[in-house]
Amino acid sequence: MTTVATGTGYPRFSEHEMARRRSVAADILASADVADLLVYGADRAGATVQWLTQWPVTREAAVLWSPVEGSVLFVQFANHLDNARALAGGVDVRWGGSSTFETVAEEVGRRPAGRGSNRRVGIVGPVPASAMPTLLAAGVEPVFLDAAFRRARFVKSAEELDWLRRGVALTDATVRALAGARVGMTESALGALVDAASAGEGGTTHIHYFAVTSMTEPSVRVPAQWPSDRRLAQGDVLACEISASWWGYPGQLLRTFTVESEPTPRYAALHEVATAAFDAVLACVRPGATGADLAAAARLIEEAGFTTCDDIVHGYGGGYLPPVVPGGGRPPQHDDVVLEPGMAVVVQPNVVTPASSAGVQTGELVLVTEDGHERLHRYPRGLGRLGAGPEPRDDRPVA
Repeated sequence: MTTVATGTGYPRFSEHEMARRRSVAADILASADVADLLVYGADRAGATVQWLTQWPVTREAAVLWSPVEGSVLFVQFANHLDNARALAGGVDVRWGGSSTFETVAEEVGRRPAGRGSNRRVGIVGPVPASAMPTLLAAGVEPVFLDAAFRRARFVKSAEELDWLRRGVALTDATVRALAGARVGMTESALGALVDAASAGEGGTTHIHYFAVTSMTEPSVRVPAQWPSDRRLAQGDVLACEISASWWGYPGQLLRTFTVESEPTPRYAALHEVATAAFDAVLACVRPGATGADLAAAARLIEEAGFTTCDDIVHGYGGGYLPPVVPGGGRPPQHDDVVLEPGMAVVVQPNVVTPASSAGVQTGELVLVTEDGHERLHRYPRGLGRLGAGPEPRDDRPVA
């Protein structure tokens, strides 16, 4: 259940949920034979920092945690401390000083060495190479635990699923806002349009990627990570990949729209194959399925004469997670990962032509359940059309 801390106005996980996370972290440290954990994030990236403390990373943050000593959260900049203390309840929040890692090293030096004479410290996050001499001089023997903590995020708790559903609803709202897109708008203007749909409800933009191109002379096959000044024109196709987030828990929708025109035969065929591939892969999303099972279901794309240039499936919620099923003939990853109830995965067979710059997007975040899967998003499937009247709605009751 999502709660709000008295006097802060911020959503918070329950103490029961945070205790569960600390127990998971303690088990990982014990398995690795380390006494302390150092988790790092910078430039608004560092999901494990938030997972342990409820503080979303801003400029820079480092957590030094142990089951005995608890958490010390070092935050940059000094003017971020007040907000960090409001969000990171029950955590000792301090300024990181003139050098975050020098401050961390000083704190490590105050702690017992751990088992025997070792000062083995678990490391999670993108610790820069330039920080390692400082840590080594403090007697730290680094033990990298990114994979173990990533695995701990595969299966979502009931409270995490509550937050994930909020991110899904915000993402639905952002894509629905595309009904307001008009000929002449740039990709940057499209971004402003969709972001406004979730910002007023407490959501933040995780990604908004767009691909705008002519259907008769296509030059873009997948959404770009940075918007261009290309303007929408009649006869274009607009493909999008959008995630709005509720405090670190985003949904994800991938959809394609024609602009004030019917789809050309090429785009109709692309989307027909993408829809068939989505259905085939989705049918395989169930407990016990492997990446190889999901990849096999998507082979109909190549059999139809098309290909992909993006991953067909990936885990989501707490990072870009396994199982990652690449497309376009790229080597498989995470064949040892088996789907379990509580995992959230994005199914996204983004079909492109092998010899030209044409492609479509279709896909969404789904939840693995005890008996199969659940489609979390309410936004309708299908090839949409901008300029065709009000955007369709899915009136199924919200779970």
